[in-house]
Amino acid sequence: MIGSLRERLRSGRAKVIAAVVVAALVAAVVALVVASSSNGVRVSSRFLAGTPEGRQSVRLDTSLYLPDSTPAPAVLLTHGFGGDKSGVDGEARTLAEAGFVVLTYSARGFGRSGGLIHFASPAYEVKDGSRLIDYLAQRPEVRRVAGKPQIAVAGSSYGGGLSLLMAAYDHRVGAVAADITWNDLSHALFQNNAGTNPGPFKKLWAGNLFSGAFDERRLAEAARKGGRIDPSAVSCGRFAPAVCAAYQASAGAGTPNAAMRQLMRQASPASVLDRIVAPTLLTQGEQDSLFPLSESDATARGLAARGTPVRVVWRTGGHDASGVGSGTVTAEAEQWFHAAFGGKVGGKQRFRFAEQAGVVSAATGDASEQVLESSGYPGTHGTPPRTKSVRLTGPPQPIGSPGGGAPSVITNIPGLGGISSRFDNALTLLPGAPGQTATFESSRLSKSLLVAGQPTIQLSVTTRTTRDAVLFVGLRDMGTDGGSTLPSQLVAPIRVTGLRPGVPRIVTVHLPAVVRNVLSGHRLVLTVSATDFAYDVPRDARQYLVALAGGSALTVPTESGRTIAGGSPVTWLVVGIVVLLVVGLAVGAVIVRRRLVLKRREDLAEVPVAIESLVKEYSGGYRAVDDVTFRVEPGQVVGLLGPNGAGKTTTLRVLVGLITPTSGTVHVFGEPVVPGAPVLARLGAFIEGPGFLPHLTGRENLRLFWAATGRPSEEADFDTALEIAGLGASIDRRVRTYSHGMKQRLGIAQAMLGLPEVLVLDEPTNGLDPPQIAEMREVLQDYARTGRTVVVSSHLLAEVEQTCTHVVVMHKGRLVAAGPTVDIAGAGGVQLAVADPVEATRVLAAAGITAETGPARRALEDVFLELIGDE
Repeated sequence: MIGSLRERLRSGRAKVIAAVVVAALVAAVVALVVASSSNGVRVSSRFLAGTPEGRQSVRLDTSLYLPDSTPAPAVLLTHGFGGDKSGVDGEARTLAEAGFVVLTYSARGFGRSGGLIHFASPAYEVKDGSRLIDYLAQRPEVRRVAGKPQIAVAGSSYGGGLSLLMAAYDHRVGAVAADITWNDLSHALFQNNAGTNPGPFKKLWAGNLFSGAFDERRLAEAARKGGRIDPSAVSCGRFAPAVCAAYQASAGAGTPNAAMRQLMRQASPASVLDRIVAPTLLTQGEQDSLFPLSESDATARGLAARGTPVRVVWRTGGHDASGVGSGTVTAEAEQWFHAAFGGKVGGKQRFRFAEQAGVVSAATGDASEQVLESSGYPGTHGTPPRTKSVRLTGPPQPIGSPGGGAPSVITNIPGLGGISSRFDNALTLLPGAPGQTATFESSRLSKSLLVAGQPTIQLSVTTRTTRDAVLFVGLRDMGTDGGSTLPSQLVAPIRVTGLRPGVPRIVTVHLPAVVRNVLSGHRLVLTVSATDFAYDVPRDARQYLVALAGGSALTVPTESGRTIAGGSPVTWLVVGIVVLLVVGLAVGAVIVRRRLVLKRREDLAEVPVAIESLVKEYSGGYRAVDDVTFRVEPGQVVGLLGPNGAGKTTTLRVLVGLITPTSGTVHVFGEPVVPGAPVLARLGAFIEGPGFLPHLTGRENLRLFWAATGRPSEEADFDTALEIAGLGASIDRRVRTYSHGMKQRLGIAQAMLGLPEVLVLDEPTNGLDPPQIAEMREVLQDYARTGRTVVVSSHLLAEVEQTCTHVVVMHKGRLVAAGPTVDIAGAGGVQLAVADPVEATRVLAAAGITAETGPARRALEDVFLELIGDE
């Protein structure tokens, strides 16, 4: 193996990240009973039979809430994705106190319920809902009118989507309240605001959702019993295998495959709106980058077109501000159900919305929020939409997307968008992405303009080399001081296909639906970016030319209405102080390092690694790394030594950009290292053990990792990597069957993909047997002989002494020694231990050999123990 490696180790690079996987969903019914009561509400819990998984029965964990007076209308209440029935206990009690019978349940695959997640499937989750409706329909406490039980369905997010689907498939549903949910799941997860083709993948949201489906119960139980952990519990969690496979493939490709399209289609209310006849309440959050206002807009228009009574409320909160607005949802649902079952729901319904930056305080000049209500929802039941035109200006502008998609423009962090929108400037202090954004401005507004809905703009897009373009378009509110705010931190992702390089294409872009009062004297600023941190972007380097088209007119939907409630800027000021503290702690170090310290060092351009005065301090004042300085030159194999807790792994994690230091600098070939720095592409790393997708083979894992870098496959040098792995036929076995040593070898091979100029390995010989350790020693030494650099952390001192040309010794976070291995261990050359040194010197001199007396060279282990003291 070694001989062939010497010929291959002549060019390369490597590193980047890998992709993950995605997200989704709930619902269903045999019996066990427990009873309790509070505030006159009686609660009993039981298991009911759900839809079987093949021949296997499924039980659903439910709770029944009975009000003081029965019979009464019933509400089937569904929780959000990743939760269980306990998450809606408060809402259930509120509705029961308002006179409703309420049934809550943990959807299949969640909480104590059995079964697998089938992604809001009509054959499973929706059928579960019908079984629960069967149960409610036969309960004597549920009111019946003309022989039909009065049953409503309600839920938020995943629960909201299921509620709409249940209403479509079971006409016993008499009313619906769906909150912050989707219309078309394919548009929500692969959003494209400039066409019908799938847009960029919402990778961060998908990852967040998918992580909520791991089977913690099975993992915890196996760990508690000391048993074997089923790898499928890690790779697919509680998803059904077919659903898992569709997600894995689509997330890896960044676009949905046929199976994924089918799953999303059957889980989308958009496909069955013509079957929903029950009066429907749609409440949607204005701070929501997962399911934005446009999702409820599409559902509302679809239902209204078919004559279904529908009421729309745009509220504060959403998936990016989940703790806000839940009281509004419950109150609105209660009123809606009373009206629906009382026969008081007509055709046209009033439209209620929360206006951001709504009114200006005469005393403070601050803008607050207020809740407004208009006579009807725009575009439904004869209510015409109202728009205004705003002219934008700006020349055509080139923008670029870097290879690998990093660094990216950061507009939103999923789950925090609603609050961070109040402090948009905090995000601008994060590492920038120069050359990636074009801007076009309006003149100062002569009077306030309420944006309420989706603005539209026409853009001209030209690519230099590719046949498609991926862009992210936002509309900002720029104040008189030049600072700007991106409402709710939302951007419109677009993918334009069928382009010809050099030929412009005019596209109509639907910007994010927002509610924002842009004050007099402010400007509207359109931004067009080539990347966005929250989305999957092309891995190849790209260049676009973006220009205004269609007369440069921005069409802005607007609305007016009477004030229902006003907010206070003081409330958000209090929240803001807390958030600013958190955000300040998170980004403060990044700001200081990027703007004041981290600069390119021309004098280090040929130095693979230079670490100077490095400090990493954690909460409580603990310093994992304390004032460490050393350099690594080309062709060296450097061993990083130290006892447990010395700071070795922390130093390596800073080196590869996984964490940021408290102070000090790290440069790779003169470039400062920060998370996502382009120079990290010249570095390959294997730190803190291997991490592979267990359901894939070793070969597939390597190819998936390399594909995630966006670089041509011919640059990977897979043959070299596979030879390094030395797994033989096992390379085509699933990784879940590998031993620790096999995974270790595969991890080292992955780090060497592309033959990077700097190779960083943390305990690479863990799990290897002696022959494999000796072979790995030759691989690393040959690698360094090509002029590349190797940094190795290890506790095997004898192996470091044989492998490494240089040694860095750390203890309690500090550097205690650094230099050539021979200097640290003792003098070089040939050494002889003799009984009479004087006589031996005389004999050698007579033979013409010069000799000197000195202490015998000690083993590195002896020196190491002496350096770190008694510990």
